[in-house]
Amino acid sequence: MADAALIQKIAIWALPVLLAIIVHEVAHGWAALKLGDRTAQMMGRLTLNPVKHVDPIGSIVVPLVLLMSSGFVFGWAKPVPITYQNLRNPKAAMSIVAVAGPFSNLVMALMWAGIAKLAIMLWKSDFVWAEPLLYMAVAGMFINTMLMVLNLLPLPPLDGGRIWESILPGPLSWQFSRIEPYGFYILIGLSIFGILGMILLPLVTDFIEFLTILFDLPPQIFSIF
Repeated sequence: MADAALIQKIAIWALPVLLAIIVHEVAHGWAALKLGDRTAQMMGRLTLNPVKHVDPIGSIVVPLVLLMSSGFVFGWAKPVPITYQNLRNPKAAMSIVAVAGPFSNLVMALMWAGIAKLAIMLWKSDFVWAEPLLYMAVAGMFINTMLMVLNLLPLPPLDGGRIWESILPGPLSWQFSRIEPYGFYILIGLSIFGILGMILLPLVTDFIEFLTILFDLPPQIFSIF
């Protein structure tokens, strides 16, 4: 029974997680292309083909471990390569490229909320696939909201850090960018001590509540996980 439950969880979360992390990275590359940098395009990364983006640890191992241990899923894909020197007005363009990733997650969270609304309507009509579609939609809302909020934190190399690098004046921007080699370890430390959850959870909860009101969704659907 436990194996069957895990398989069901994987079936529900796989597509929303892969779409969330892949589209996030493609959005960065697409924005860079529009602003003058063709690096991602030349390396074949402006595609939704998961083979081009999947990181064995971040896209497979971490989501599976989290799914088995907590039911909460998170992951990442291989970063899309961007040559900032190729961008027109690199400092200003950096913020646009950075915000493209979280913005794509915002759009997908809205899209999944719309699918959840549709699934509820289909459920009332006894459509056979309505229930799994609803579960998948709720998973999509959660993973995209989490990725959006997390990546907007002002910490290099997260997108929020890139945005601050582009906003801060030259000397301060350079000093701020020196945090980047330690950014991942800072995130781990914040997570271990529960600080990251204290920061993210209220923001994620508030945005999910906003989606619930916007799409007139019943709050009880979020108890399915």
